[in-house]
Amino acid sequence: MADNKQPLLLSPRDEVVAVPQNHHQVHDHLESFPAPANPSSFISNSTFNPDADDIPSHPRRSRLLPRVPPRIKEAVVGTLDLAAVSVENSVIAGFCFGALLGMGSALETLCGQAFGAGQLDMLGIYMQRSWVILNATALVLCFLYIFAQQILYGIGQTAEISKAAGIFAVYMIPQLFAYAMVFPLIKFLQSQSKMMVMAVIAAVTLVLHTVFSWLLMLKLGWGLVGAAVVLNASWWIIVSSQLGYILSGTCGRAWTGFSWKAFHGLLGFVKLSLASAVMLCLEMWYFMALILFAGYLKNAEVSVDGLSICMNILGWTIMMSFGMNAAISVRVSNELGGGHPRTAKFSLVVAVITSVFIGVLLSLILILSRDKYPSLFSSDSEVQALVEQLTPLLATCIVINNIQPVLSGVAVGAGWQAVVAYVNIACYYIVGVPLGLLFGYKFDWGVMGIWIGMLLGTVLQTCVLFYMVYMTNWTKEASIAEDRIRKWGGQSDDPQDKDNKVATT
Repeated sequence: MADNKQPLLLSPRDEVVAVPQNHHQVHDHLESFPAPANPSSFISNSTFNPDADDIPSHPRRSRLLPRVPPRIKEAVVGTLDLAAVSVENSVIAGFCFGALLGMGSALETLCGQAFGAGQLDMLGIYMQRSWVILNATALVLCFLYIFAQQILYGIGQTAEISKAAGIFAVYMIPQLFAYAMVFPLIKFLQSQSKMMVMAVIAAVTLVLHTVFSWLLMLKLGWGLVGAAVVLNASWWIIVSSQLGYILSGTCGRAWTGFSWKAFHGLLGFVKLSLASAVMLCLEMWYFMALILFAGYLKNAEVSVDGLSICMNILGWTIMMSFGMNAAISVRVSNELGGGHPRTAKFSLVVAVITSVFIGVLLSLILILSRDKYPSLFSSDSEVQALVEQLTPLLATCIVINNIQPVLSGVAVGAGWQAVVAYVNIACYYIVGVPLGLLFGYKFDWGVMGIWIGMLLGTVLQTCVLFYMVYMTNWTKEASIAEDRIRKWGGQSDDPQDKDNKVATT
């Protein structure tokens, strides 16, 4: 590619870093904003001119630090404020988001199975129990926000960025408690297949978020204070809208009001929530570690750039499988709770076949265009060559990662979180990571070796999940679901419950 031709999407080597996608993409709306008109309202020294003391002492440490998102950096190059947003979003908020989302996913099992069994009155109780647990967890996680400055400085950030990010993290504490409220709300509505209302609320919030971001940050010049206000408000708009929808009576017997039953049986609920969090976080951190390890290679800049491009493409392509993950989780939990094990098994087969077809189709598109698409991300010939070289691995990873979320969704729907957490530890961190380090450094295969080793861990995990599913006695799982509902919710002798059970099947 000619040097004077600019790529549509720039890579980190072009001084713009592709930021891996995560579940809180609401932060990305900050990327289009120029420098605050009144930066002194937040930090007195907005412009960051690094000197010798501002640069991490070890060259490898700097490769591990989150960089400013692309459009932010293009708009306001050198601003300390936006570096603070990137760091807080990537490290502090990212960790808490994953932990609370994982804990909230316990409701996918409980609400889904209760709905399938016709125990609609227990859905609201389960959601309230999850609120209690997640808000208690958020209180503990508050210390990460309060001491963010010290934590960030300890992991290698400069003093200036650590201080700015620490202040911004304190401003973002309301968002932490919004996480604790919204995840149970989402799982509660999702278990009843009320997807459209969540989509409408999200779309309206996106419009409001954009308008108020423009008003507070551009027109009023509030800088990062305005960013914090808009981000916090956006999340709480979602919380209040979903809660208002539920309180309006549209969910029928699924919501009968606040109850003291929410404080009963918390220990078992906590165990399932923690298992769900461990299961999810181990998967999230695994692929983050891939880029981390690439930062220690000899030609680290090119390696990280090429790998970042591949990880972003992987993130885009498996969005469909994440939707399939939610769908199969709800369907399996509903069918097991309703006493229909054969239907649950059939749903799994359909979901896997569909996901494989989508993954193969996307992989073929990438392989056929592998000499073309790298130029969309980088004008650097080395990065383009590396991405082209990594494309077969990327294609393989896309196929596998279109299957794996479906199997994980089945595990969540059936309540296997604790077992899968152990599987993830063994396959990812006992097999995958050591093999990646061995191939990448000992055998000197570079970034491809690291990825091959860690991909083998993912393949092993997928095979183990396949074996678990194949050996599963689905009739027994339906019985376990019934016992779980009886233990944590209680069976009702009300004939209306039996009618509801028949209606939901």
